[in-house]
Amino acid sequence: MTEILAPGAIAAGESSSEAAVESVTAHPAWADLKDAVETVRPWQSADGSIDLAAEGAPPAEAVRAEIERITAAVERLSPLLPHDAAYHAALVADLRAWADAGFGVPDFLDSLLAFQPAAHRTDGRQHLVVFPMYTQNGNPDRNLEAVVLRVVWPDWLAELERTRFDNPLFLGITFEDFTGGYDTNSAVLFPETVAVRKAPERFTWGAIFCDREAARFRRVTEAAVEALGLELPADIADMLGDQQRCQQAFVLWDMIHDRTHSHGDLPFDPFMIKQRQPFWMYGLEELRCDLTAFKEAVQLEADGYAQGRDVQYAVLFDRMFRFPVTGDRVRNYDGLGGQLLFAYLHQHDVVRWTDNTLHIDWDRAPQVTNQLCGEIEKLYRDGIDRPKLVHWFAAYELVSTYLAPHPGSTWAKGPEALDLSLPPRKLVDDVLPDEFPLSMFFEALAKKLRTVIASTKGITAESPAKGAASAAPVEPMLASGAA
Repeated sequence: MTEILAPGAIAAGESSSEAAVESVTAHPAWADLKDAVETVRPWQSADGSIDLAAEGAPPAEAVRAEIERITAAVERLSPLLPHDAAYHAALVADLRAWADAGFGVPDFLDSLLAFQPAAHRTDGRQHLVVFPMYTQNGNPDRNLEAVVLRVVWPDWLAELERTRFDNPLFLGITFEDFTGGYDTNSAVLFPETVAVRKAPERFTWGAIFCDREAARFRRVTEAAVEALGLELPADIADMLGDQQRCQQAFVLWDMIHDRTHSHGDLPFDPFMIKQRQPFWMYGLEELRCDLTAFKEAVQLEADGYAQGRDVQYAVLFDRMFRFPVTGDRVRNYDGLGGQLLFAYLHQHDVVRWTDNTLHIDWDRAPQVTNQLCGEIEKLYRDGIDRPKLVHWFAAYELVSTYLAPHPGSTWAKGPEALDLSLPPRKLVDDVLPDEFPLSMFFEALAKKLRTVIASTKGITAESPAKGAASAAPVEPMLASGAA
């Protein structure tokens, strides 16, 4: 196995000035690694393999040379990251094993098992990660990717995780630099996405890029506030102007949201699409986790945590302004959750859309948002005593109380319209791709925010301000804009 050098040691071919560099991305080897990865990525098939017999395929020697460039760069960079020495050694071995096997479907299980970033969470710690992987909400293919990141783990967050929100697998992170798969809308690094011969018995970490979430939130929320004529409390306006403050809100939100998936009544993993549940079930689960974070944030604010107030507004604005109008309308369960939150607050007179201006009752917003959380929690609790199909119908009834189903929906007609002799998973086929279409409000908002949302692809904390990324200013959402 390749030797990984001790901290401060100088690798072969590396100058003493290179060895003195502390940031991975400032080291010349990072540029070499990134260029080699970007060279390999277009050669790969969807499963990560490289078909050397395909028309126009590169010679095997050329592919092997690029893999050697990657391994050499990893070996030069690894001394900067002694905490990842075992992972980098396994990574080099996996890269060379892939080459020796003729570049078939890659198997990076050994290096995945060696990478344990949540075992020692330290604020500001760098990691260099290279895997064949897909990037959720980004590139669907298992291409080789490289990313340099830093851990976000301030003392106040570590104390909350230790005392109130135990989540030993969670990792907040920020981008330093990345290859093409992350020049997308992806804001997560999950071990489930890596190409391996078999899934590990258990995953030991899950990481979310709070800088991308915060930067995207700021840009879209500022545009929505402008289009809707919404007047913000001074402290929330200040929050939108502060990237670091927004990152703290998102890392706290993410930590609580992530743990909620395994807590409470009837929790389930919303990414287990093979469960074949109607997409509103995934929408309710994601919204449940967000509203749990909101509820906890209300208590944290009462306990003196400034981040608690920020989390409340991050949840409200991201859910109401960005989620419903982002992505397509095919089983868009996150969009559905945002629509439901807005409709619930609107029908309980917390938000009002009057005279082409959005008004929010800031005093009642926490109480009524927690009320919706309570309705979803009751749905889950009652579901323990229901058959699966009856539970699905109960969830449909909850959603359709506030959102109008598609006029052509079979499910909206009730159980008598479905062939109940079929197993529940077959009845999912009768769900329309857009079972709960956008309201007229969101149709108009989508037109106003389309360019801004598109501009957030690949965004980081270092991205230009909104005005530099948008071709034109966001216009107010006048009534004529809904036509």
